[in-house]
Amino acid sequence: MSEALAGLHRPYRVASIRLENAATRTLVLDRSLAADPGQFVMAWLPDVGEKPFSLAGADPVCLTVAAVGPFSRALHTLAVGDRIWLRGPLGRGFAPPSPAGHALLVGGGYGVAPLRFLAERLLAAGWHVSAIVGARRAADLLLVEALAALGVRLWLTTEDGSVGLRGLATDAFDAALTAAPEARTTVFACGPVGMLAAVAALCRTRGLPVQLAWEAHMRCAVGLCGSCEVGAGWLTCLDGPVFPCDPTVALPMG
Repeated sequence: MSEALAGLHRPYRVASIRLENAATRTLVLDRSLAADPGQFVMAWLPDVGEKPFSLAGADPVCLTVAAVGPFSRALHTLAVGDRIWLRGPLGRGFAPPSPAGHALLVGGGYGVAPLRFLAERLLAAGWHVSAIVGARRAADLLLVEALAALGVRLWLTTEDGSVGLRGLATDAFDAALTAAPEARTTVFACGPVGMLAAVAALCRTRGLPVQLAWEAHMRCAVGLCGSCEVGAGWLTCLDGPVFPCDPTVALPMG
């Protein structure tokens, strides 16, 4: 899609709705979008507002939405056939290197949303894919069944120990690397800033290439307002939300 069209709202209709957990549902829309995993769209509802959402799928477009605020709760009221307007795709997505190798996906909380989309693309390109999915408790885990259905090898962590390893997503990092089917691993992560910082530190120590999908508040999503700045001059909407890094490159958090 051209940059001009990406900046215009386009109407979609809700084709189906999947319940992911008690607070989260996926809106499956009636059209596709030429986009990369990690890119995002700005979703708009008349008289409600506009907010950014990572793409959970592009053919058809899927948005995985947790009801955490007024706009997301409004999205949860949509029914099959209702309209929603999107502009995008926006930003930089994940850029898997070549040749294919082993991909370790690390997702915490709602950051798991774009990882199923990424896993699909990686598997189609011949990658071996593993994933660590972390949450506070078992009921908060997201897209576990969807990733498993793709054939992704999974490690689950919960802070309360209700399922999987007790702890944070990064606590399963070494186990996932040890079980990797080959030595060449690229790490792809999406989640809270603290988790991203921890993943970046682990990758620096182990000399692993890493791509981090940042979460930030956005208003314009085209680099004008500066509301999504992270670090020293990084704009999430333009430079990210995925920041491709190697162990020698300074990351947005400093």
